[in-house]
Amino acid sequence: MKPYFPKSHGKPRVDDRRVLSGIIFINRNGLRWSDAPREYGSPKTLYNRWKRWSDKGVFARIMEGLAAEHSEHKAIMIDATYLKAHRTASSLREKGGRGRLIGRTKGGMNTKLHAVTDASGRPIRFFMTAGQVSDYTGARALLSSLPAADWMIADRGYDADWFRDALKDKGIRPCIPGRKSRDKPVRYDKRRYKRRNRIEIMFGRLKDWRRVATRYDRCPKVFLSAIALAAAVIFWL
Repeated sequence: MKPYFPKSHGKPRVDDRRVLSGIIFINRNGLRWSDAPREYGSPKTLYNRWKRWSDKGVFARIMEGLAAEHSEHKAIMIDATYLKAHRTASSLREKGGRGRLIGRTKGGMNTKLHAVTDASGRPIRFFMTAGQVSDYTGARALLSSLPAADWMIADRGYDADWFRDALKDKGIRPCIPGRKSRDKPVRYDKRRYKRRNRIEIMFGRLKDWRRVATRYDRCPKVFLSAIALAAAVIFWL
């Protein structure tokens, strides 16, 4: 992970390894920064380093860099899941831009996480939207960054002609069952489709981290950094 961190300039900074261990401990257990054990140093240092690195996109680059080196792209999968937003994250709505990416559904306030994984169910791309946003929006946003692959496995929530055509244009064969409302049934590889449970398992493992399962961060970039860090530690290290 060392090559992905900013280089130190001027006065030597606190040991990156110790600070990173503290950041991982806080995010995994869902603690306040002030509750960090003394072994990890000053809580203020942990938080400042976490915020600074998140703003620079360090953790997202770590996950994408590690995934580019070790992922298996013969088949890729796409899906989305809901992440509950705590009241501290949904208060004081942000003006301008894409906002805080928190929406209201039947389950309350939440954020939707869209993900693309490799053949083993390890995440390689993430995209966040408000909870009420359609899966098609996430699919459209992730489409341009899809790696070269033979197959795309997804559930019938992604059954759209434009998505199938876009995948074929990229040389990817869709393995997506058709919606029940279709006049003609869609053929797909049922044996290959059974592997789709791997992306569901991936979401479950990510939610083992408390600060991922429940969103406490108001800033979407910081929350996405928590997801990227969890993915890197769980799947790529």
